[in-house]
Amino acid sequence: MRVKITIQRFNPDKDVKSHPEDYFIEAGRETTVLLALLKIKSEIDGTLTFRSSCRAAICGSCLIQINGIQKLACQTSVFEELDHHGKLVIGPMANMPVIKDMVIKMDPFWDKIKKVRPYVVSQKGSEAVPSEGLKTIQKDLHNADACIMCGACLSACNSFEASPQFLGPAALAKAYRFQVDPRDESRAQRLDDLQGDDGIWDCVRCVYCVQVCPKDVAPMEQIIRLRRKSIESGLGNSIGARHITQFVSIVGENGHLNESRLPLMMLLGNISKLIQMIPLSVKMFFRGKAPMPFGDPQPGHKDVRSIFKGKNK
Repeated sequence: MRVKITIQRFNPDKDVKSHPEDYFIEAGRETTVLLALLKIKSEIDGTLTFRSSCRAAICGSCLIQINGIQKLACQTSVFEELDHHGKLVIGPMANMPVIKDMVIKMDPFWDKIKKVRPYVVSQKGSEAVPSEGLKTIQKDLHNADACIMCGACLSACNSFEASPQFLGPAALAKAYRFQVDPRDESRAQRLDDLQGDDGIWDCVRCVYCVQVCPKDVAPMEQIIRLRRKSIESGLGNSIGARHITQFVSIVGENGHLNESRLPLMMLLGNISKLIQMIPLSVKMFFRGKAPMPFGDPQPGHKDVRSIFKGKNK
């Protein structure tokens, strides 16, 4: 069957910005997007540029955007994309500098991986772990070690798009991997390093990293585990941590969330942040979104409070 494939092309030697080009090829039900790209390059346009290697969803090299979603070209069916979207539009990963066509510069991704020190820190060296210990590590990893470094999660990350300094899902999932490794002697310091700006508390939980990960690493869930470990370790003074602890405290105490009281409890002692909240507070008040901080509880609050009391027993 003859199909149309639209590819975002960019040649830095002659293009100011990317532009779409249409290609027509014969494709069957077995044709993947990678096979289609290889066919275009060998039979129609030899200047088309993209990355690929293993063709088995192992190396992560062929990660691109397919119909606006980060996917591995080698495991994406041309016909399934056409069936679901009615078109096939291909382009480079988002939020990354484009070198040419679908080849992007991976430096932002690798820089973030390096920042979390992706290796065991031990004065004793890499000592053998008993087989029982290895089983425990594997269980506690929750698949964090399955990452193939394709960059899909960082490309899809809303926090990274808004703030390029954010460590990103892959790096933070890698950081979690060393939190459960008993050989690492720097777990406390690692956790402390993730508390500041651009660390674990800057994730907005949009879930896109979970949706696009081709290996079910679920980076956002690993970030949540890092947050739990932080609070359990007494690292609860950051605004992000206080948002969680005070949210639970207010709901558990009152049986409902008071949107006016939460920011006051979160930012207690941080005068500059409280001042910054004034314009938003005024808007909330005039739009009826700001209940009194210590107002009467909502109907049914006793049932909610009983749930929290039951969990704390």
